[in-house]
Amino acid sequence: MKPDVAVAISGGIDSLVAAFFLKQKFNHIIGLHFIHGFEPDAILPPDWPTQPADGQDQTIRVYELPPAHPLQAIARQLDIPIQLVDCRISFKKIVVDYFIKSYQLGRTPNPCLICNAKIKFGILFEMARQIGASFFATGHYARIVEKQAHSYLLKKGRDPKKDQSYFLAFLPQDILSCICFPLGDMTKDQVMEFADSRNLVPVLKKESQDVCFIPDNDYARFLGEHGNMTSNPGPIVDTQGRTLGTHNGLYRFTIGQRRGINCPAEKPYYVKGFDTQENRLIVGFKEDLYALSMTVKQINWFIDVPETPLDVFVKIRYRHEPAKAVLIPIDKDTVTIHFNAPQPAVTPGQGAVCYINDELIAGGFIHD
Repeated sequence: MKPDVAVAISGGIDSLVAAFFLKQKFNHIIGLHFIHGFEPDAILPPDWPTQPADGQDQTIRVYELPPAHPLQAIARQLDIPIQLVDCRISFKKIVVDYFIKSYQLGRTPNPCLICNAKIKFGILFEMARQIGASFFATGHYARIVEKQAHSYLLKKGRDPKKDQSYFLAFLPQDILSCICFPLGDMTKDQVMEFADSRNLVPVLKKESQDVCFIPDNDYARFLGEHGNMTSNPGPIVDTQGRTLGTHNGLYRFTIGQRRGINCPAEKPYYVKGFDTQENRLIVGFKEDLYALSMTVKQINWFIDVPETPLDVFVKIRYRHEPAKAVLIPIDKDTVTIHFNAPQPAVTPGQGAVCYINDELIAGGFIHD
């Protein structure tokens, strides 16, 4: 029997509660859990191939949960089937290689933006369609609202502390009608209280704050092991080009970072930029980090491409307080953002996400 809805199951409390709500609304639901290949202790089915399923023919395959798999506890609580989706090759090519390449170019990536667009709402979404599901759901704190017939808006979640619309800025606009976010109108506290009232127990007790494929948060180690990046010492210079010291590899730093510079001065130095051609780390004082404008490329629009400037609020990283700005379209793929007030640590490679009120209108990557 075809499911009404497929829901992404991570093992955490958010996807657990989201699936519980869907179970009350739909007759037939199925859980999908993707394996990215970097899990430290994944329990895999007996027939799980040594070589990932999508390595040869790009076919993404699903497998039944092994009897001892931790997600069996979720399946029992919800009384739904959960299947494993083999995304190892695609995840490496699409997410991890992008992450490594960005650091090689002196940029600071946000792999969650790519993973959501290409894996969760790419591969998993297509898998949901292949098995006949009418809708695909996740536990994101965001909302989809029907503006008019066959026209949908992506909006912030109700909880300002937990809103995750930023991470969804590269979703294709044409799939919004087939997506559900059951937690969009709830706060995190409400979700936790609801789970407790229904005796819903997640498998993952602690909410991850790190990149999922680097659970120990040691980026330098990961880039060394998987990106063949080794320490390549070079000069640390200030904004005037004066040499202050020596760094031990540009990939160990990101714009705005203070730790690891180790150059004595009257005030702390922060990373301002990179000169990858000369292998130079450029540093400055805190006031040197502020910028009034930036160029954003690879724009994903949720509205028609504007012909005139727009007043917007812009987030330049997930925890950034949205800043008032003017968006000036250059072409359909590029905009210039002028902030009303200077913003700190504008970082090439990070996502810039634009809002009008609580509606997400566009997202792109900071270029410079």
